[in-house]
Amino acid sequence: MKFCSACGNPVIQRIPEGDSRLRFVCSSCHTIHYQNPNMVAGVLPIHGSQVLLCRRAIEPRRGFWTLPAGFMENGETLEQAARRETDEEACARVDEAHLYQLFDLPHINQVHVFFRAELSDLDFAVGAESLEVRLFEEHEIPWDHLAFRTVARTLQCYYRDRLAQSYPVGHEYVAPMNLASSNPLPRE
Repeated sequence: MKFCSACGNPVIQRIPEGDSRLRFVCSSCHTIHYQNPNMVAGVLPIHGSQVLLCRRAIEPRRGFWTLPAGFMENGETLEQAARRETDEEACARVDEAHLYQLFDLPHINQVHVFFRAELSDLDFAVGAESLEVRLFEEHEIPWDHLAFRTVARTLQCYYRDRLAQSYPVGHEYVAPMNLASSNPLPRE
């Protein structure tokens, strides 16, 4: 950040009084510009034993499969954001949504939240950010072509929990990916 969004004057980095972190502060109007993590909200849409996945039409990870999800907008609840993304990416509607998985990704300043929900109907279609949308049985999931580790982990948890018919809310830390790792899933 170089300029203040409040007055347009240059900003400097310093620790404001009463704070403990380096922040961008306007040298003229003294506005403190906080930079906070982005929230990603999505849905694990279910129909019987199948899950709905979208093949991404946008970067990052164009052409790879994902759950419908995206950045939360101002003025939305987490659930509203997840439902909006499901509608935008898969033209799909879901019934009652249950908080299911939370992922902390501090290395990219993000938090990913997924809800588990039954599809309201089978009237889904390709949205503006998707190349393809379809239902998958567990054995059909394109594990080597999933876009993000949080999506893969949500699916793994779902299939584990489905066997027990118990869906506890999961909360996990996602570490930066070791570039020398053989893990085929990319950094978010």
